[in-house]
Amino acid sequence: MTIQTNRRKFLVGAALTSVSLKVLGSDSCGVFTPAQTEGPFYPGERNFGLDTDLTRVPGSRTRALGQVIYVKGKVLDSECRPVEGVNVEIWQACASGKYNSPRDPNPARLDPNFKYWAETFTNRDGEYMFKTIRPGAYPAAANWDRPPHIHVRVSKLGYGELVTQMYFKGEPLNDVDDIILDLPRAERESVIVDFVPSPAGFEPGSLMGTFELKLRPVRRRS
Repeated sequence: MTIQTNRRKFLVGAALTSVSLKVLGSDSCGVFTPAQTEGPFYPGERNFGLDTDLTRVPGSRTRALGQVIYVKGKVLDSECRPVEGVNVEIWQACASGKYNSPRDPNPARLDPNFKYWAETFTNRDGEYMFKTIRPGAYPAAANWDRPPHIHVRVSKLGYGELVTQMYFKGEPLNDVDDIILDLPRAERESVIVDFVPSPAGFEPGSLMGTFELKLRPVRRRS
């Protein structure tokens, strides 16, 4: 059985189970990661793969354009315990701000050397990591440019599925973005990540940021 088939069964099972579940309200570990809009450019599960390096595509020797970054973190439950085996998906625009989607009206050019999406599963310590590039901003409407951001979907049986977005600390567009400003301050701060120079052993000149994700557990209705 292929990885994709296993993944489809996992996600279908999660969706069916969630019909008969309700979200627990307990929160003894700070702010739960807030849900945010999925947006119109979710690529669909058939397009995801388990290669977590988005900076290169198979068969190409050319790296994607843009600032290389590593996004790492842990997925935690309401008691701050790491959650193993969580499916973490990311998708984003390339450095020009263009999504690899026929629905994206942005006239910017696609980057043929960028992967645009990937997925992984957390290890026993709840950890995940992706290598990617800082996406570009793009026009969302008249007089509204969305700040650079990365979309994230997180799912595992026993927890409410989470779709959110991660932003970059110090980005001026964060301060005028309708989607970010719709969040309460504490939740807003939880999705804005500070990127610093990567430690030794990672690509020279790259940056690294830590994005923790806190999930709400669920329980069966009586």
